[in-house]
Amino acid sequence: MSDEKKNKGVHDGFSRRSVLGLGSAALAAAALAGLSAQGQTREGTQKAERDHSSSNPGQENKPLLEQNPNSNTPPPTDSGDVGPIWYSYDLTKKRIQEGGWTHQVTQRELPSSTDLAGVNMRLTAGSFREMHWHTADEWSIMLYGNARVTVLNPDGTIFIDDVSKGDLWYFPAGFPHSIQGLGPDGCEFLLVFDQGMFSEDGTFLISEWMAHTPPDVLSKNFGLPASALANLPTGSLYIFPADLPKSLAEDKAAVGGQNVQSPIQYTFKMEAMAPTKRTTGGEIRIVDSHNFPVSKNVATAMNIIKPGGLRELHWHPNASEWQFYIAGKGRMTVFMPVGSARTMDFNANDVGFVPANAGHYVENTDDTDLVFLELFKASEVVDFSLNQWIRRVPPEMVYSHLKLDKNALQTIPAEKLDILPR
Repeated sequence: MSDEKKNKGVHDGFSRRSVLGLGSAALAAAALAGLSAQGQTREGTQKAERDHSSSNPGQENKPLLEQNPNSNTPPPTDSGDVGPIWYSYDLTKKRIQEGGWTHQVTQRELPSSTDLAGVNMRLTAGSFREMHWHTADEWSIMLYGNARVTVLNPDGTIFIDDVSKGDLWYFPAGFPHSIQGLGPDGCEFLLVFDQGMFSEDGTFLISEWMAHTPPDVLSKNFGLPASALANLPTGSLYIFPADLPKSLAEDKAAVGGQNVQSPIQYTFKMEAMAPTKRTTGGEIRIVDSHNFPVSKNVATAMNIIKPGGLRELHWHPNASEWQFYIAGKGRMTVFMPVGSARTMDFNANDVGFVPANAGHYVENTDDTDLVFLELFKASEVVDFSLNQWIRRVPPEMVYSHLKLDKNALQTIPAEKLDILPR
């Protein structure tokens, strides 16, 4: 028999005899295997086509691309335009003075963020962020080192305290205050203001006030002769070096002790508090006006997500979310109407942004902990969990929408976990 005749009746690897010899179950399995192989081939072809279509034979900034793979080549689920959701402090210019530096990410750098702006600042040991006040409320977290802060109340009482890594402070708009770096190596901190267009240059400085007030008026105000005012600053100090202060107890005693001590607590030990929630995937600490009463206009959640962990799909109905990434590497997809989604990668020193009510998650994509802050121009942290929503409506309703049967539905967490277990 010729080879042509031998092969007659053979189709896609099955002869008529071999097909007739198969049971129905085996035949179905073979057919599915063939379909699966075709599907895999088709999927592989589509992936190859996509990879070739996205290739760039020209110039590339490869280190930047390696840090931001999802930002440059987003997943196929991305669509439309949700607006800017990323910026980095490493792209902003630093204002460097003797005693430290500062730089900022405001609405100018991240146009979507109309409610909050952030300033990152460093003070060497002894150096001051000079006595000043703002038109905006100031929320802060100490990222490194130690500092002494002061703030005056309208009734003349004064708050003085030392802050360390993980501590917060909150100064209302118009309340005069100061920050001084302590030993052994000063400090670095993040300041967040409840105005998107806030500028670190737009503060009321005591040095500038003195420089722009007639000397005879200053003499009359202070009850001092002109000779005593001869060394007043003639321009902005802003950040400047000084000697280390005396002990906290000595400073408090020097200004009047308990008789002038503020009844309001302006600092909070966040890193020392027990996690609000903890799972095998990580932990979250929530600090807002419920446990830090003075913080009326800025609320925060500190997230630590373990490798493989996920800040679950959720949204915030009461405010936009301004994020600061402290350590690790992650990615976030923000979902907006109509069918729009944008995925970005985030590294330490990056700022993220999520519009109010926009669905999102944050995933740890590295092999070390991902640490980041969520900040809101609000008195409290409020969110809705997608998992909890799905579990709180009748199962038939979920099946009608998502085709998830009851067995599958039972595996979805019914309670809000914030950070999902690994």
